[in-house]
Amino acid sequence: MPAQRDPRHESIAPRQTEDRPGLAAYHGRSPQVENEPRHFPPQHQGKPGLENELTPRPRYMAPLYKAAGKLEGKVALITGGDSGIGRAVAVAMAREGARISIVYLSEHKDANATRDLVAREGGEAIILAGDVGDEDFCE
Repeated sequence: MPAQRDPRHESIAPRQTEDRPGLAAYHGRSPQVENEPRHFPPQHQGKPGLENELTPRPRYMAPLYKAAGKLEGKVALITGGDSGIGRAVAVAMAREGARISIVYLSEHKDANATRDLVAREGGEAIILAGDVGDEDFCE
């Protein structure tokens, strides 16, 4: 006899749970982006870029993500963790319980902001300014 399907779970996206339904479960736009503009102004920065100069600011908090403590007792070393994808990774890993080390080139304001965001998630972070392409710095 085939297993009965539970109709309550019809809207849950594959690989998701009822408390984390994923974007496919929402009708229309995700609550995370519903108030954001649909078009963004052209922007360009030289490298390294400064996240604090972007308008609108990048999203990195993932308010619908519920942590499960998967990284308790672990340490994450994140290069470029001061902004952008690196900042999002640092915040998510802190939410999962990891202690965070962020290596960044020279964007001190962005790195300090990321350290503060990690602390708001209940984590701890150290920030290290330096060029990972420089062998002396890495040693």
